[in-house]
Amino acid sequence: MPGHHPTRSRRTTERKGDVRERAILDTCEALLAQKGYDAMTVGDIAQGAGITRGALYFYFGSKQEVVTALVARTVEHLWERSRATAQTDEPRQAIAAAMRRTVELWNEHGLVMRTAIDLSLTVPEIGELWSRTADLFITAITAVLERAGIPAGDEPEQASAMARALCWMIERTFYHASQESRESLRKASSTCEHIWLVSAGLTA
Repeated sequence: MPGHHPTRSRRTTERKGDVRERAILDTCEALLAQKGYDAMTVGDIAQGAGITRGALYFYFGSKQEVVTALVARTVEHLWERSRATAQTDEPRQAIAAAMRRTVELWNEHGLVMRTAIDLSLTVPEIGELWSRTADLFITAITAVLERAGIPAGDEPEQASAMARALCWMIERTFYHASQESRESLRKASSTCEHIWLVSAGLTA
């Protein structure tokens, strides 16, 4: 029957599409390590994913779009794991869990994170994504600070302003430490956690 085939083939295409998209993003992450962003090409990504350049352009319009999608996939994992913790856990536990998950993400995908930071100033799509991601984490950090008793608001000593500074401090600290070693990253995380606890008045 004519009515049945389009639906069935569309579902199959979507499934195949998910697999292809994952292959493209996985290849892009591998190529970032092998060649770096500037040297890798759309052709390299397509070849590594086992598809033609034309097929790749069906999913992504440019190299920037592939990297943007890779960054989005990477930070989404962290955000999904962190959101519930920020909203429900006791502040000390929420801070410890947030830092532990951030270390895991940077250990697994530090190169993607550093590439996102490097490109955020020059590639508008990545800059926008990175700002939106930071805003999500600033909101989560704000909620933890407020639950710890820090007054709400944007004044320097209030939760939103403190959360913004903490978010960018953690980003920059992890950016540098992740280039050194896992041990450096662990120590940097402990320092950031300590500063966050002090800021929240939770060290007594």
